[in-house]
Formats: sequence, structure tokens, C-alpha cells
Amino acid sequence: MRTVDFSPLYRSTVGFDRLFSMLDHMGGVESSAPGYPPYNIERTGEHSYRITMAIAGFSEADLSIEVKEHTLSVRGDRAPRDESDTSELLYRGIAERNFERRFQLADHVEVKGARLENGLLHIDLAREIPEALKPRSIKIEAASGAKAITKKH
Repeated sequence: MRTVDFSPLYRSTVGFDRLFSMLDHMGGVESSAPGYPPYNIERTGEHSYRITMAIAGFSEADLSIEVKEHTLSVRGDRAPRDESDTSELLYRGIAERNFERRFQLADHVEVKGARLENGLLHIDLAREIPEALKPRSIKIEAASGAKAITKKH
């Protein structure tokens, strides 16, 4: 159930539709999303971040990472257990199910790399603002028709 109506803002703003759509969907998405695999999001520097996902039992070949339209998707597709294995599983505490986890990225956030280490997938991100969007100083020049005032003794 949505408690805030953003429709008046759609009429008076330009270019913020993605932001309002994210706010619209924010209320119900996280609460209905499964908790697997667990993950952390941390800030590693002023403009750098890291997503760490606990994906025990998955290899590099089982994982795919894709960025499309400000959405980072991490997918794990693991082949089913070999039926020729004669061992009997008494308790399954390590989840081995397939998953897909999506993260919304802000403007100018790029994936710098990913590595799998000790059952943890680390995805490094950085915000790189283009030079044209960075603040810059504007030099103020004197008017061209102005005359210099000199003091006579």
C-alpha cells in the first residue's frame, strides 16, 4: 500500500521520472525480496563503494554480473548435484539455489571490478563525475569600456 502520491511531482519536474519510480517501488520491493544471498554495501572511500555477497559453493563459472540502465544484476546459476554421488545429505545448511540480486546504481556510478574470494563475491564501484559536471570557477573580468582612474597630485 502506497502512502505517498508522487503524481503531482511528475507534472512539474523534468528528468526525475526514474527517481520517482524508484521511490514508488521502494516500499514493497525490499520487504518482498528474498534474503538470499545475504550482502553488505560499504563505503571504501569518498567516491568508492563495495558490495560483498556471501555465495558459498558458487564458482566464477556459475556467476554472471551485468550492468544495464543503472541496474547492476548479479546472477548465480549452479548446476544440480550429480546423481551418481552415492553420499546421503543429512542436513542442508548451505543454500545452493540459483539467485538473481539487483542493485539500483546512481548516476555516474561504475563497476570497477569483481572478485570471488573465500565464498564472498566483492564488487567494487566508483562514482566518477564527468569533468563537464564538476563545479568550476568563473573569472570575473572588468568591463571593456571602463576607464582606469588615476590620482593626480
